[in-house]
Amino acid sequence: MAKVPRNFRLLEELEKGEKGIGDGSCSYGLEDGDDILMSNWNGTIIGPGHTVHENRIYSLKITCGPNYPDERPDVQFISRVNLPFVNQTNGTVDPSKLAVLANWGRHLSIENVLVEIRKEMASFNNRKLPQPPEGSTF
Repeated sequence: MAKVPRNFRLLEELEKGEKGIGDGSCSYGLEDGDDILMSNWNGTIIGPGHTVHENRIYSLKITCGPNYPDERPDVQFISRVNLPFVNQTNGTVDPSKLAVLANWGRHLSIENVLVEIRKEMASFNNRKLPQPPEGSTF
């Protein structure tokens, strides 16, 4: 099967991200619409219900390097959050502690990363973790 070029792949992701994912609990788009390299993205996750994250809106920065999708994106929370895979100093997601990034393959996407983070928020171990004040940032 032919390898889809980076920009075509990112254009596809941009189109999908702007439409919103499923129930609208995750969304993403370019940080700057004029970014022709499509490297810098913003993501939003609405915290899952029946957890300490419920009704919270989390902002993230996603960076797709020149070798994306062969290499995983870098993900960083802008909104302060207490999760075991998030560096509490700068909000960076540790790729070795989040399965979707640790096991990255070109078949995965920004959407997969956001959905996986949201699932982790709702997991048994993370759903009741004490959280920083709503609206605080890294």
